[in-house]
Amino acid sequence: MTLALTIGLSLGFISILFSCFLKRIDEKTFYGLMLASIGALYVGFSWSDTTYFLINCIQWSLFATLSYLGIKRSMYFMAAGFMLHGTFDLVYSLFRLPDLRPPHYDIFCWSIDWVIGVYLFIITYRQLNATAKNIQHHYPLSQ
Repeated sequence: MTLALTIGLSLGFISILFSCFLKRIDEKTFYGLMLASIGALYVGFSWSDTTYFLINCIQWSLFATLSYLGIKRSMYFMAAGFMLHGTFDLVYSLFRLPDLRPPHYDIFCWSIDWVIGVYLFIITYRQLNATAKNIQHHYPLSQ
């Protein structure tokens, strides 16, 4: 379990470094594809059970939608999507369904999701704050 957490945290930070160092990468698209893909992984784990498969198709639809909204509207949707998916990873075992995920996948995936989700919240907040300050500087309120 500790190894899964360590690998998950490491991969979360590596993905952030990857997107920061490669300036030509559109972060919205990069993280949007990642969020949609991690939801789709569960669909792949669930082909052998119809109920399990349907639940995972629904969760994939939710995370793909949050991914799309993150790309088109606000990265806050995507940040929330990563954090919600991390929470989904942890509560997934509460469903009375066959759990076909690899051992400790919940901790592994939760750690990646939350590292990226927090990062996206921080950069989105900073970008919006910088934009608001820029607007206020160029268009001060009349006194």
